[in-house]
Amino acid sequence: MVSWEQRPYDWNGSGMSFIIDLLRANPLLLLFLVAAIGYPLGRLRIGKSSLGIAAVLFVGLFFGALDPDLKLPDIVYQLGLVLFVYAIGLSSGPGFFRALQHKGLRDNLMILLVLLGAGMIAVGLHDLLGLSNVQTAGLYAGALTNTPALAGVLEYLSLNTPGGLPEEMLAGPVVGYSIAYPIGVLGMLAAIALAQRLWKIDYQEEAKSLRYLGATSSRLVNHTIRVLRPNGERERIRDLGRNHAWHVIFVRVKHAGEMTLVSESTELSDGDLISAIGSPEDVAQVTAYLGEATDEPLELDRSKLDYRRVFVSNPQIAARRLGDLDLPHRYGALVTRVRRGDIDFLPTANTVLEPGDRVRVVALREKMDAVSELFGDSYRHLSEIDILTFSLGLVLGLLIGMLPVPLPGGGIFRLGIAGGPLIVALLLSRLERTGPLIWSLPYSANLTLRQIGMVLFLAGIGTRAGYAFVSTLLSSGGILLLLAGMVITLTTALLLLVIGFMVLKIPMSLLIGMIAGVQTNPAILSFATEQTENELPNIGYATVYPVAMITKIVVAQMLVAFLW
Repeated sequence: MVSWEQRPYDWNGSGMSFIIDLLRANPLLLLFLVAAIGYPLGRLRIGKSSLGIAAVLFVGLFFGALDPDLKLPDIVYQLGLVLFVYAIGLSSGPGFFRALQHKGLRDNLMILLVLLGAGMIAVGLHDLLGLSNVQTAGLYAGALTNTPALAGVLEYLSLNTPGGLPEEMLAGPVVGYSIAYPIGVLGMLAAIALAQRLWKIDYQEEAKSLRYLGATSSRLVNHTIRVLRPNGERERIRDLGRNHAWHVIFVRVKHAGEMTLVSESTELSDGDLISAIGSPEDVAQVTAYLGEATDEPLELDRSKLDYRRVFVSNPQIAARRLGDLDLPHRYGALVTRVRRGDIDFLPTANTVLEPGDRVRVVALREKMDAVSELFGDSYRHLSEIDILTFSLGLVLGLLIGMLPVPLPGGGIFRLGIAGGPLIVALLLSRLERTGPLIWSLPYSANLTLRQIGMVLFLAGIGTRAGYAFVSTLLSSGGILLLLAGMVITLTTALLLLVIGFMVLKIPMSLLIGMIAGVQTNPAILSFATEQTENELPNIGYATVYPVAMITKIVVAQMLVAFLW
């Protein structure tokens, strides 16, 4: 790299030329300037939508357009891509495998067919408009707002271009992506808004019918119930759990003035007070069956039973089932809630604890310190990454990405640095741990890696393609590219809504989450959850996200390989 001292500048020249020379000679300065402008710009909302972190790409395009040599080194976007897709795979893997058990195969088959159909539409536009193969692949990735698919195209080109990747070939997919991306977001938001208005969707009624999924509300309440059994009958907690589909946790019971922790053998009799935690709807059902609500808060009596929120930071506890810890017998303790990210949920014996979870524990006062020590409760450890397992996972992913896969006609396909780490991360998230090796990341660390990775990637490709982007957009073909991206986006939305809602009868609360998953776009998911006012779209999102991600990565590369 040419240093600033080696490029003396005439301070009497124009200010813009001075800035361009300064940024050209200092790539790190350029990188952080693009990030500093793009990240807050993406948080500006227009109505209920925003560009999000993708705004970094457009800022990068702006700076790249100032000068053909104003670009970041390849290693910047390559490193960013690897960090992003690996972290995404680790975070979405558990939800993907769980969702497969609830009509997930059917739903993912629909997504696969729709995305293949979108690929065929891209092929038709390629022939109709005379687009290049790299522009067509970029349009496909941009219209479906999938940055890793764009990255996969760039990786494919770098692996299959002798003598290095020419700038015009690099710019082609990025230009197509950048032009189509805004329509990919706004078009899907408009399609969702129009569909729910035309079909007069009642999201509250849908939520009642889908309560078995356990995600209709992230709000949990703790109520005390007075048991009314005037005839003297007694019921065990174990029998109540078997006979009723209540999704609640019973915590404390007060019998004859004595406070104890609820267990499966606890028997309830007339006049007992028992506390129940769950959604307002479930707690109301329990109250109506057992007796009546009372204003006496049992949790305020901490003379015998105490409660505390602790972090899961002990590597011996992370990635293990809660039931395997046998807390009631070993410590006289009970986990009543788990907070993961911004969501509180009720745990079960099969709940797998993840690093960074914050659990609320009720235990005997004398056992509380021992329980906290068991979980770790170290905030500092939650910000640390196990470099060994993190690096091993990436090594495996990069090696898988390098494996050549023969294609019909004699070509070779590789998953590359986009697909390889993603697939390995999904599989490792399924394993959770291998002996002492824990593959998952704390929630906060995972989110941070994703953000950093995406900023590096978008800034890198934006600056490298900015000059060609502006030239293409201002040319006579720029509007045609914009319209082509709109066709892909709106046709995909129409297929998803008609097939999903009218043919497969998927509830709209789940379907709009799937649409966000097909676009792999958090901005669309945020809009969907705002419409439903519950967490059901998150289930649809997790169900199809990995399949949509992998399919788009593969299809985008196939467009490059087979179109000319």
